[in-house]
Amino acid sequence: MKDPIAKSAIALVTAGLITSVNALEGIRYVPYEDIVNVWTVCAGYAGKDVVRNKIYTPAECNTLTTRELTAKGTAVLKCTKVPISQDEYEAYTLFAYNVGSSAYCNSSLLKKLNAGDRAGACAGLMAWDMAGGKHVQGLRNRRDYERRLCLGQIQRPAPPAAPK
Repeated sequence: MKDPIAKSAIALVTAGLITSVNALEGIRYVPYEDIVNVWTVCAGYAGKDVVRNKIYTPAECNTLTTRELTAKGTAVLKCTKVPISQDEYEAYTLFAYNVGSSAYCNSSLLKKLNAGDRAGACAGLMAWDMAGGKHVQGLRNRRDYERRLCLGQIQRPAPPAAPK
């Protein structure tokens, strides 16, 4: 796991975070009902403002995704009382994007994190693999990705060097 950093040094919405949510959710420009009958569009956006018969543009989807990731990331930082790494922040933001800020802020995994049990908090993500009262393999796969990201086990390409 990478060293924790001051929360003020965390980048709220990174390219890696957007890439991760797009890969985990997939992008659909036409609204659909998800597994628990919530109207959803773009990269898993499920706001009350989803217009059912509208075809969304890539720009609209990018705006919705960025806005929602910013809101969820802000909530993660507000509820988290200990320094966290960028990887932990991104894992918990992806989690909150999927289950909601309130679920994250009231979760036992956050209690573990705030008590200093970082590994236990990351492992706690795996308990959240149900939808509609059933275990869902897609959620299990997603939680495993979030857990590995949380633990700093996901290799990402290095950012390009700054021009000289």
